[in-house]
Amino acid sequence: MIKIGFLASHNGSAARAITEACRSGALKGAATVLVTNNAKAGALDWARDMGLKSVVLNASNTQDVDKAIADVFLDNYVGLVVCSGYMKLIGPKTIASVKGDILNVHPALLPKYGGKGMYGKYVHQAVFRAKDVETGITIHLVDGEYDRGRIIAQKIIPVSSDDSMEMIEEKVKAAEPDFYIQTLQRILSGELSLK
Repeated sequence: MIKIGFLASHNGSAARAITEACRSGALKGAATVLVTNNAKAGALDWARDMGLKSVVLNASNTQDVDKAIADVFLDNYVGLVVCSGYMKLIGPKTIASVKGDILNVHPALLPKYGGKGMYGKYVHQAVFRAKDVETGITIHLVDGEYDRGRIIAQKIIPVSSDDSMEMIEEKVKAAEPDFYIQTLQRILSGELSLK
């Protein structure tokens, strides 16, 4: 059974849903460790309540943080990393520690509205301002650049002409955890390959 590690900066709602799916047997993986760069992250509370090892790693030297994160994943035999609202660029040592098997979820249909500074409400504002008729969710591999890794799966979410920016954001947030779990099920069953 593959051991799953998480990277989160805030609430880590998708990571929590995935951990619950692992615990219930709906997902054939073992949620193992959560790493955050934020000592006040809400993700720390639920992770500790669920008995997940939790580590806070944040320093001005990005190379030191990269090595420390890689060491956590290696020490805990993590085979797959799931990003759940992790707001830092992931370094080469972390990527190498799991042979590149790091997934990120982005709240839009990449390649639209991706890159540095395009996260959370900024993505939804861009969709709203462009009057797009659809948005969605992209799950992609992490490759050391913001939102540039190979796309693994996408889900289209219709946007109505009377949707506010907040309504668009809520639609995407509501769909993310289930879509992440469904995509992980496809990966762990061998239906989708990360290589």
